[in-house]
Amino acid sequence: MTLPTTSTGACPTSPAAGLEAAFAACVAQVKALDPDRYLACLFAPRASQPYLFALYAFNAEIARIRELVSEPMPGEIRHQWWREALSCGRAEAAAENPIAAALCHTLTRFDLPPDPLLALIEARSFDLYDDPMPTWLDLEGYCGETSSALIRLATLILSGGKDAGSADLCGYAGVAYAMTGLLRAFPIHARRNQCYIPHEVLISCGLAPEDLFAGQDSGKLRAALGTVRARAQTHLDTFRQGVDALDPAIRPAFYPVSLVQPYLDQMASADYRPYETLVTLSPLAKLWRLGLCAWRARR
Repeated sequence: MTLPTTSTGACPTSPAAGLEAAFAACVAQVKALDPDRYLACLFAPRASQPYLFALYAFNAEIARIRELVSEPMPGEIRHQWWREALSCGRAEAAAENPIAAALCHTLTRFDLPPDPLLALIEARSFDLYDDPMPTWLDLEGYCGETSSALIRLATLILSGGKDAGSADLCGYAGVAYAMTGLLRAFPIHARRNQCYIPHEVLISCGLAPEDLFAGQDSGKLRAALGTVRARAQTHLDTFRQGVDALDPAIRPAFYPVSLVQPYLDQMASADYRPYETLVTLSPLAKLWRLGLCAWRARR
């Protein structure tokens, strides 16, 4: 992977060889932890790929912290480290971490503000605890500050740091993508006693958070999951209404969203088992859908 020569700013960057290795580490991280975005990146312009991988590697690192800690405090400490690294308060530590080094270089290269990434970390604090998601507003806010913000930053990278005017569509696409991801991860969350279904939805379906953790399938559970699935579908449909107006240069930021519909369809099928079904697609099926999306974007 060859990186273009750029000027450096306040954030730390490594010498050329070290930076090359840092971006290579980001590729490996995304390939291992976020295969959908990894495959989608392969269809992005080659010059943009290293920076997209840096962004997605950071996201994967923050998203997996719950898996790495046994209680919230160590997770909060990791979050604080990243806050300081992003604000360049720990330049040496950031330089020693390949993902932080690549990410800081990316922020400098495209003059991107760290605020959306700091907000993403703040939103991900919810993951460290077992509190139920209170309301639809909270869930959509969580999805917006994580997935939608990521898409928005990807569009800025693809447009060379310029605003291509896609903020609303980033919002709809990100919420649809994140809600679908949470539904796909429902068995994992249930085993951890985590509840991302809004509490108001559980109440309307006659459920308590503890009912989700019992591992018993029921009509009430399916009604609750179906309600969230319908909400994700609404956001996806709204995004689709405006997708043709997107600047072709930034469309690769939205390629992962092309996988949402088949995932939702699987969860709506008669043989779907909430605690058992692995909702996914084969790598070949993903490549076909992503390739088709990329082909349409170039027409």
